[in-house]
Amino acid sequence: MDQRIISLYDQYTHSQLTRKAFMKRLAMLAGGTAAAAALLPLLQNNYAAATPFQSEDITVEDITYTGADGDVKAVLAKPKNKASLGGVVVIHENRGLNPHIVDVTKRVAAEGFLALGVDALSPFGGTPADEDKGRELIGKLDMETTVQNYLNGLTYLREHRDGNGKVGCVGFCWGGAMAGRLAVNDPRLQASVAYYGGQPNAGDVPKIKASVMLHYAELDERINAGIPAYEEALKANGIDYQLFFYEGVNHAFNNDTSPTRYNQAAAKLAWERTISFFKSRLV
Repeated sequence: MDQRIISLYDQYTHSQLTRKAFMKRLAMLAGGTAAAAALLPLLQNNYAAATPFQSEDITVEDITYTGADGDVKAVLAKPKNKASLGGVVVIHENRGLNPHIVDVTKRVAAEGFLALGVDALSPFGGTPADEDKGRELIGKLDMETTVQNYLNGLTYLREHRDGNGKVGCVGFCWGGAMAGRLAVNDPRLQASVAYYGGQPNAGDVPKIKASVMLHYAELDERINAGIPAYEEALKANGIDYQLFFYEGVNHAFNNDTSPTRYNQAAAKLAWERTISFFKSRLV
């Protein structure tokens, strides 16, 4: 697909560009309204197209825990009949806790961790089925409260009876930026993994005590613009970090429900690196 179309969709899903304006621009690039309508399903997430992750070796349950100003909804997945497990908070994209991120949470658990998929939209009753509405609600979140809700999720895992007290986090897109915020705000965090997420301010980097892993897509110009200043700050402050670029792929390359942007090879390699990283820091 024309990279200009993919970049336009990225702009639409990460800015205040209205759907009407997006469709008008898409029609111009695609060669007409009908062509734009045909392209749209290839750009949007399609949960039915992905194979849901299943494992008889894990348990999955919906839970709530105490947040900054109310209960926070989450999905807890963990290996059966195992204890002394490292914990991982899974942080969703800017759509909320959708089926894809629930699957990621299950996959983390199947690798031998306590995995907590937190719903940042809990203050609004939880993630809506309408992704456009989910993006709208993400923009209305109070960031200080939201960060605290995630910090409380880390505490929940630290104190879980099946945990070993070590915790990390992994986030995607909006969640990648949140993974950086948690590293800045929790000195007890052992490991922070960010997939194509915005970077913390350079002035906050000295607060990071966790080991950091960063996955970036070569074609993701919007996010990549912040990498040089962030990496310079990481080096200057002696932060333990690993940074990887994945050639020829777009933002959201890990999301297997996104038919246009998903890249199986890059997703597989990044996942292997992520799990190895967690096993070296949390086990």
